[in-house]
Amino acid sequence: MPLELLLLGLWRLRWRIMGAALALLLVAGTLVMVWPRQYVAEAVVAPAETTGLAASTLIQGGLVMPGGLLDTRAGGNFAIYLASIRSPEAVAMLARDTTILADLTRLKREGVTGRLRVLAGFPPSPADLDDVDRWLDRNLGVTQSLATVTTSLTIPHPDRATALGILTRLHAFGEAQVRASLHELARRRIAALEARLATERDIYMRNPIYELLAQHQRAEVIAKADEIVAARLVSLPSVGIWPALPNRPLLLVLLAVTVPMACLLLAACRVLLFGVPPEPVRRGGARLGRLAVARKREE
Repeated sequence: MPLELLLLGLWRLRWRIMGAALALLLVAGTLVMVWPRQYVAEAVVAPAETTGLAASTLIQGGLVMPGGLLDTRAGGNFAIYLASIRSPEAVAMLARDTTILADLTRLKREGVTGRLRVLAGFPPSPADLDDVDRWLDRNLGVTQSLATVTTSLTIPHPDRATALGILTRLHAFGEAQVRASLHELARRRIAALEARLATERDIYMRNPIYELLAQHQRAEVIAKADEIVAARLVSLPSVGIWPALPNRPLLLVLLAVTVPMACLLLAACRVLLFGVPPEPVRRGGARLGRLAVARKREE
């Protein structure tokens, strides 16, 4: 179809396009405005291995490790920290120390499907650990900066204090898990080395064992004393005064751009499939035509 005919067809459908776009904008804008909003708690962390006084640096005691101590990748203790805040143990901690189970149960019952099930006589079951696990996996945001070694942690929730409490507890839980694993590993190795020293009589074997024992004792002391072994807080957990999710102004701007374009595209597809629609007859012209026909009949 030539471009002139396509433009002619769109021009003849201009009022329908504008009406459809306006109706869709009203419906979508209403949904955006009535959608429940949530507060977003955010914290910025960095791997503790990127600093010269990190616990891993003091534990190594001059040993050269593959990759170097100042590796900027999210590895080592920081990788364990990121895995810990998504682990089933973290889910159990949230279910025990927060009101997330009651909040998820209320959301299940107040949703569309929950209300339909209540009306049908089959109310939804209370939330369990699986629901908390899915909620945490869906809502916990971990975004690594492209310019620096920092990582942003975000968690949304309808209640401002709850969002801040969940993020604070998750960070403390991840740090505690890494520190406990380091302490437990050093303790087991110390016990094994002390048992070997109790039976070893060769002096040439005892000296290296004493050196290993001293290194692991130093590691145990550092793991107990240092509160930051995985993630150093660059920005403390905080939450805005006003709800931030969803971003209503941005969504409304996107709707104002995409909805007219979508209606225009659909109208172009209609013209290409079914041809140029006939030109609508104006009311004035139709009235004149009826008067002319009536005059001819009278004659």
